Amino acid sequence: MSKPALTCYGGVGAVTGANFLLETGSKKCLIDCGLLQGVHGADEVNASKFDYDPTLIDLLFITHAHIDHIGKIPKLVKDGFKGIIYSTPETKAIAELMLMDTAKITEGNARREGTLPLYTAHDVDRTMHMWRPIEYHAKQDFEGFSVELFDAGHILGSAMYKFTFSSGRSILFTGDLGNSPSALLRDTENVSGLDYLLMDSVYGDRNHEDKAVRDQKFKDVLRRVIEKKGTLLIPVFSLERTQVLLYKLNELFESKEIPTVPVFLDSPLAIRVTQIYERVSKEYKPSVQADIKAGDDIFVFPKLRSIAQARESHELVRIPGPKIIMAGSGMSTAGRIVNHEMTFLPDPNATLLLVGYQAVGTLGRIIEEGGKEVFIKGERIPLRAHVEKIDGFSAHKDSNGLVEFASHTAETVKKVFVAMGEPRAAAFLCQRLHDELGVTAVQPERGKHYELDL
Repeated sequence: MSKPALTCYGGVGAVTGANFLLETGSKKCLIDCGLLQGVHGADEVNASKFDYDPTLIDLLFITHAHIDHIGKIPKLVKDGFKGIIYSTPETKAIAELMLMDTAKITEGNARREGTLPLYTAHDVDRTMHMWRPIEYHAKQDFEGFSVELFDAGHILGSAMYKFTFSSGRSILFTGDLGNSPSALLRDTENVSGLDYLLMDSVYGDRNHEDKAVRDQKFKDVLRRVIEKKGTLLIPVFSLERTQVLLYKLNELFESKEIPTVPVFLDSPLAIRVTQIYERVSKEYKPSVQADIKAGDDIFVFPKLRSIAQARESHELVRIPGPKIIMAGSGMSTAGRIVNHEMTFLPDPNATLLLVGYQAVGTLGRIIEEGGKEVFIKGERIPLRAHVEKIDGFSAHKDSNGLVEFASHTAETVKKVFVAMGEPRAAAFLCQRLHDELGVTAVQPERGKHYELDL
């Protein structure tokens, strides 16, 4: 029997595209199978053959339902994977929505371009039939090892996977670690006594503002927009960021800290994901559960309107301000937010609020970095709107949080693999882990075979 080994086929040198192969000696296990996003040539990379034979993969473990962690699973199935997929029940439910939405987009693009789609709704349907839910802390036994899930605190249903071998040695795959304390979710669980750790580094080289500062900045932005009777555009991720912002707006309107103004949730996917969030109150932190038990509908408030039809979305420009439009996508790479940006970015009375990570090469990153104009759908769009950025709403741990998480296993860990970050962020985190915790931390190379002493 060969020694356990780790090979990273995605999530290295970039934030997105998580795809890690753990060979245990008896099984070939994938952890995540996501789309590469926001970088030049991503479509070609996503459409290319896998670097391994999908028919030889036995198990697939999914950390959470963001598309950069799940987006290639139907392609894996289409290309021959016949194993079992595991995740929390919440991840499975959200993943079905996310994957169906991605299939719809890719099928539409393929029709326009006269090409074959990455996968179809039929492939998604086949995928979901191979998916098995598993709860936090419910150990699953396999030949020679067991798997236990811990709460990552990142988004609803997000999990870390601890593989423990018959030797007693272990490796943990974190997925993305949450920015605890979260507005909605329980804190990230700490895990100690590990031999190996593979962790994310999205914010490995920077820290978020304090949450009190974040909340005050959010109120200040809202007040300025309302006073100017302007439009506030918020590019949102349909999963988690939308629900956190709805919760925060609900708090501000109920407390009368901010006058109630029309809020438009202009994303069919975000609307459907929010419906799942409304059904799983047991997964929230105690204070939020108490609000719900007291009768608070935490995602609903006066003047909130969900926009399902594209025709309704186009009509929002005619509604006078002040108003708030929340639309996908969070990095302005597609979706209805792009149409709104074409309309409102030239308006000096409008404000664009960025509330999440903007990957290199995305329109959101270009806007974030400044400039007097941007190109959208081939058109030159002057940027006269006010641009604000609030990092504190990120669902990712910052640099200090990542070091603190790793500190809980610093005494035992042989090696930390720092992945899922831009090269500079990953390198910075590696250095901090070495200098502050005295651990061996490396940036894994794509396709390199790392033998593990498990």
